[in-house]
Amino acid sequence: MTEIIIQNKNITIKDFPKSERPTEKLLSMGPSVLSNSELLAVIIRTGTGKDTAIDLSTKLLNQDSRGIAYLANASVDDFTKVKGIGECKAAQIMAAIELGKRIKRQGLFNNIKVNSPEVIANLVMDSMKHLEKEHFDVAILDTKNQIISIDNISVGTLNSSIVHPRDVFNIAIKKSANALILIHNHPSGDPTPSKEDISITNRLMESGEIVGIKILDHIIIGNDRFLSMKEEKLM
Repeated sequence: MTEIIIQNKNITIKDFPKSERPTEKLLSMGPSVLSNSELLAVIIRTGTGKDTAIDLSTKLLNQDSRGIAYLANASVDDFTKVKGIGECKAAQIMAAIELGKRIKRQGLFNNIKVNSPEVIANLVMDSMKHLEKEHFDVAILDTKNQIISIDNISVGTLNSSIVHPRDVFNIAIKKSANALILIHNHPSGDPTPSKEDISITNRLMESGEIVGIKILDHIIIGNDRFLSMKEEKLM
């Protein structure tokens, strides 16, 4: 990529050569040739009096050592810490990220049969291991133990998840689940289950017996490691 040295801070992307403008480059060469900053610049479109959209994007990515991975679960407040990114630009970025997540999940699970905890762990590890709050998901399985979908049920706090059987089985019934696998992350990175984890699992298993949908496992995601409560004989 041609290096562009900006000496006048009032320069705009319109002053760039056409071949180096992110939108034009995307249209002529495809999105894969764009850097992360350029892709973000296409989304936020405009800069400020002092910074181009690329400058703002670079500042945003430099806020955290994780770079683009940091954006996956960033909040509006996180985005607007960068001067020049207001709520509107933050909303645009968050909408694009959420669309990407949904597209990835839409066809990701087709015909995947769950025959071990590793199958589920491998599917969710990248998206869950860096979450800063506990997210409680369920993998919904058909009669062949193939994944119908993986759905988020609730988002808790730094060290606890809030989940009600009603919410879990409402979506399970709507999607004609035959069985469920519970999934949640530990932001600490340690997947060792707490007393609350065990209690919630038992409560959901009891509810599953009533509605006729079995809970097969509860998988806890840490930082590049996981724990299966079934394998640990905790359920």
